[in-house]
This record gives sequence, structure tokens and C-alpha cells, in this order.
Amino acid sequence: MSGYGFTGGEGRTGVILKSHEMGDDLVIFIYNDMAHIGAVAIGEYDFKNSRSSVSVVTRLGHKDDAIAQKAAYEISKSLKKAVCVIVGIHLDNITSDEINRVTANAGIAVKKYISSKTDKNYYG
Repeated sequence: MSGYGFTGGEGRTGVILKSHEMGDDLVIFIYNDMAHIGAVAIGEYDFKNSRSSVSVVTRLGHKDDAIAQKAAYEISKSLKKAVCVIVGIHLDNITSDEINRVTANAGIAVKKYISSKTDKNYYG
């Protein structure tokens, strides 16, 4: 995939974030080595009320919705743009600790992405 690329963490719980611009809107992919479509979230910034709203669709049996919802909210709120976030992270026999690390690593990648778009001095 082309576009911006950021990582959060490494090894088994590491994630990748890629972004693409579609006109004024954004499409964000968050995934790991076993990429798939697990959940899709649409974040919309409401200029009138200075807030973001998010809608989420999750595939049957998948748990990617929490990461998708949070990422769509944070990105749309910070960048004041419409965003579609597609998340597909899979780990066989995942533990509770790994779930927490994957979630944190996705948050790190999202923060890096937002910083790259808002901080003119950002270098990764």
C-alpha cells in the first residue's frame, strides 16, 4: 500500500497504520501480519457543534470494533475531517495482556499519524 505508514509496537503485538487521502477525506488501515477486514468505522467532524461522531460496522465474530471506533473518533476530532478506518488485526490464541498491548500499540500508531499531520516539526 502507498501513502503514510506508521507502526505501533513490534513483534506479535505490533500494528501498522497506513493512510490514503480521498479528496478531502481520509481512509486509514490498521492491521498486522494477518490483515483482514474486521471492523469499519466512519468518523465525521461536526463543525457546528465542534465534535465528532462515529458509526461502526463489525464483521461477525470479530473484535476489531473498539480500535476502529477510537481511531475514527481521534482522527476525525483532531484533523476535523471525515475518516474511514478499516481495522483487521488477528492473533491466534491471543491473551488478555496481548489484547491490551495491541490496543495500546494501535493508539500509538494513531497518535504518530495525527502528530505527523498537525506538527510541522514531526519527524517520526
